[in-house]
Amino acid sequence: MSAQDKTASTLTIKSIVRMSSGFTIPAIGLGVYKNNDPQPACLAALAHGYRHIDSAQMYRNEKQVGEAVRDSGVPRSEVFLTSKINQLDGGYNGTLEAIDDSLKNFGTEYLDLYLIHSPIAGKEKRLAAWKALLATRDAKKLRTDSGVKHLEEIHAAGLETPAVNQIELHPLCQQRDIVGWCRKNGVVVEAYAPLIRGNFSNPALQEISKKYERDPAQVLVRWSLQHGFVALPKSSNPDRVQSNAQVYDLELSKEDMEELDAQDKGKEGSITWNPVDVD
Repeated sequence: MSAQDKTASTLTIKSIVRMSSGFTIPAIGLGVYKNNDPQPACLAALAHGYRHIDSAQMYRNEKQVGEAVRDSGVPRSEVFLTSKINQLDGGYNGTLEAIDDSLKNFGTEYLDLYLIHSPIAGKEKRLAAWKALLATRDAKKLRTDSGVKHLEEIHAAGLETPAVNQIELHPLCQQRDIVGWCRKNGVVVEAYAPLIRGNFSNPALQEISKKYERDPAQVLVRWSLQHGFVALPKSSNPDRVQSNAQVYDLELSKEDMEELDAQDKGKEGSITWNPVDVD
């Protein structure tokens, strides 16, 4: 259990997590994966208190997300925007160009977080991309920095450790080794696919949801938050976007948290492509 488990009852939609960079990140964000028209979901999220939107070049919706932020009336300074580089083949210069492309798409002068989306280009290009991210941050185009699961190679290269690591994370796939490394080294853990992409068939999850008379999605978001993870529930439905954040009058008991923790299936519990073994 993390230190944040002890103060779970103090969580609100305004809760933040402090990063090693000195900046803070909202503890809940809206994922917009596979959402070709994210504006309704983004507007609903911002209207109901979300201040964090997680996009990516691969999603092809950076422009629409940027437009939604402007249309929302919420000041840009209050919204934490994340994107991710899709291809690392261009190395250092290609990464710089990709960041500028994302900034142009969003229509903003800076991004709050920029991730390396996939490690498949190989160690040399991963490290080159990481160096470009650090240079861009120092040029004030990024407020903070991040990276992939392959954190040890960054550490071994003598480079600054990422502030954030985003991994698939839910009761069926808890990636405890990676989470433990991140916590030991002061890296914030973001949980993508925290709703198991709608697969709510797990008996323990069903039983706990009935006990609290809450949707399984709400139980899953609350599980992430009580573990101190930054949760990124994804939905294109404005009503579901609102519902997924209605978890602050809910607190899972120690016993129910442990019951969900016991559902971990390791790699077999993953419902997305997991890059953990990529060289």
